[in-house]
Amino acid sequence: MEIYTKTGDKGETSLYDNTRVAKDSIRVESYGTIDELNSTLGLARTFISDGEISKTVFKIQRQLFDVAGELATSDGTTFPEKIDTPEIEELEDIIDKYLARMNEEEKSSFIIPGSNRASASLHQARTICRRAERRIVTLGREAEIREEIKKYVNRLSDVIYTLARFLESRLEYVEFNKDD
Repeated sequence: MEIYTKTGDKGETSLYDNTRVAKDSIRVESYGTIDELNSTLGLARTFISDGEISKTVFKIQRQLFDVAGELATSDGTTFPEKIDTPEIEELEDIIDKYLARMNEEEKSSFIIPGSNRASASLHQARTICRRAERRIVTLGREAEIREEIKKYVNRLSDVIYTLARFLESRLEYVEFNKDD
């Protein structure tokens, strides 16, 4: 595999289906942000000592290749592996599992994120996931994006948030004091 091909020297890149597009196109921005999320989850995994959560994050990282691959096709049909309803339901199960292990205050109050490296890095991944979702929504205005991709990325931000909350070593709640 060649690392440099020189085909992108003029600001274009090839999609998975060999279509040439500008490197700053919303499509490239969408799958590039998914790639950034995947790398950030990899960093987060180095801080996670809980084996089950680490395996969950690893599985999500593999699924993100399918998300990015599908986003990297202009017609949405040529990428062989696609995220579908079972993967979305699996994310919902993960959320339910970890929320069931928290009390009401832990689930519903705003916190200052990041009381340890694992939770802090997952919170960073969560914000990247939400940016990826925004980019995908923008892409959806000019190209057909399967609903399952949108749902998956939306649920994924919830999963990452739930895992980050679960891994906090202490919760620093945000109190809002309005002066009347």
